[in-house]
Amino acid sequence: MPLYEHVFIARQDISPAQVEGLTETLANIVTDNGGKIEKSEYWGLRNLQYKINKNRKGHYSLFNIDGPPIAVQELERQEKINDDILRVLTIRVEEHDPEPSPVLSRRDRGDRNDRGDRDRRR
Repeated sequence: MPLYEHVFIARQDISPAQVEGLTETLANIVTDNGGKIEKSEYWGLRNLQYKINKNRKGHYSLFNIDGPPIAVQELERQEKINDDILRVLTIRVEEHDPEPSPVLSRRDRGDRNDRGDRDRRR
């Protein structure tokens, strides 16, 4: 079956618990249509590059999907109906990366202001 990477952005004013429930609901849509979620990641509340429907931030989530195209089409159809979802992006890929996404690994690098090798007395 084809492999897909699917990212969706939820509104900023819903709680992380509501995003988790929304993620489970969307995952059930994929599995009910013959697909399988290989990996699911929550990237957290992040700033948007520009306002979308008066939102400056959004909850980002990623799915790695292994399933038929009809499962992805139904997922996107349900997301268009849902008012809590601002944007979606689905890309067909050749293979899934089993490692955590670069977004999650970047968060673990620490504070940007901590350069370590610079003298702070200047």
